[in-house]
Amino acid sequence: MGWGRCVGAIGAVLGLAACSTAHVDTGPTAGAEQLYASLFPYYAELCAVSELKKKHGFGAEISSGVGGHAVFYLNGVCRDDGSHYPVIRLCDDSTPATERGVGISVNAHYKNANWIATPGREFFFHGGLAPGEPVTRAAYQQTQDRAKALGILDGIEFHDGVFEDAPPNMSRRDFKYDVSVATDYAIGFGRDRYCARVPLDRERMARIVDFMNALNVDYRDGKKEFDWDVLSNNCSHVAHNALAVAGVWGTWETRRFFLFSAFDFPVPKNEFVNLMRRTNDMDIRDLDEVYDDDAARQALMRLDMLPTVPGALAEAEPAVHSNEVYDTDLSLIFYDDPITGRYRTRFDRLFAEPRYTDLRANLSYFAELYGKIGRERRPLASFLADQNGRTPTERDALAKFYTRYYGYIERQDAAVAAKLAALPRSAASFTHGHGSGGSPAAPP
Repeated sequence: MGWGRCVGAIGAVLGLAACSTAHVDTGPTAGAEQLYASLFPYYAELCAVSELKKKHGFGAEISSGVGGHAVFYLNGVCRDDGSHYPVIRLCDDSTPATERGVGISVNAHYKNANWIATPGREFFFHGGLAPGEPVTRAAYQQTQDRAKALGILDGIEFHDGVFEDAPPNMSRRDFKYDVSVATDYAIGFGRDRYCARVPLDRERMARIVDFMNALNVDYRDGKKEFDWDVLSNNCSHVAHNALAVAGVWGTWETRRFFLFSAFDFPVPKNEFVNLMRRTNDMDIRDLDEVYDDDAARQALMRLDMLPTVPGALAEAEPAVHSNEVYDTDLSLIFYDDPITGRYRTRFDRLFAEPRYTDLRANLSYFAELYGKIGRERRPLASFLADQNGRTPTERDALAKFYTRYYGYIERQDAAVAAKLAALPRSAASFTHGHGSGGSPAAPP
């Protein structure tokens, strides 16, 4: 993905510490996935995935920098197979549950597309491997054959320079699928991943689908070539801005002037932490804070939602350790302040407190939060009495906001209670699934 070319330089410019973390494994079982999807049929999942280190002597020689890569999974979304080019749509009701999702990847290799789509959560993340199954050379080839049969790269052209490192006697088509393993599909073959999932509804997922399809239009029509750029148009920009159209946060501008971008650009590991904090830790009890947050206010008034929502969970899963094709001693950095280490502290908290990774604990937390908001509700007149610094127009807007806010809280309170009631008593919400099979390691 090109992160290795600039990570050191940007770190030096910013004076930040690039810190890696040890393996954590909270990957959900198949049963836990089915349970989650039954409660939240539409959700987006932003994943920061580690560097890639392929072993020598088998197919294309490929590795990547410690800045890693970002991928994006959309549950409830299907690929339009009739387009023979990356186009996605909301799934039909008749679509089997195992096929109700696509994995999105942005790659510097692409010439005529910003992103491609891989159908099916399991194939996107695990390449068809069963839990505990090793990555053998045979499995590696079988996964490529399956990707070709699915037509994942149908209609996709790579930049000519990508083929300069192709092995002798390997066709361009075979090389494209070979170098895309563990980056565009079968992610877990060679990369650790940290994912933050965000529940959505059909309307907000439709907005993401429209946004994603629009990104590819000019490239498909040949009006311009895709030019990936680590500072101003990287893989994290796409996922961030897709979530922005769904009301999660503000847009991250692309193609900005170099000096601006150099000091402010999305990094996969940082984005994972930022999204978990946005969806779990915003103080939604403070009406003034919510109102003054432009993205949150607009999301509530236009989409009837807030960015901080029940069901927003983190998961982590290491690359398959029994591996003939990839090295699995991997790093994934985030840019952090060398003095405060705030990202490292925030990351550690995500895997120390159950409410960030366990569905029952998460829903129970929000049930308590919504109950507290209801009990602390002040009359509208009392709330407006504290808004003397606001203009009359703002006070009118605040009154409408107040009504919408408490209506939303009441509906969410009821929805969370229903989801908690639907959880089986024996449900282990998010437990180990496709990981290496060893004991999960806590972050150092």
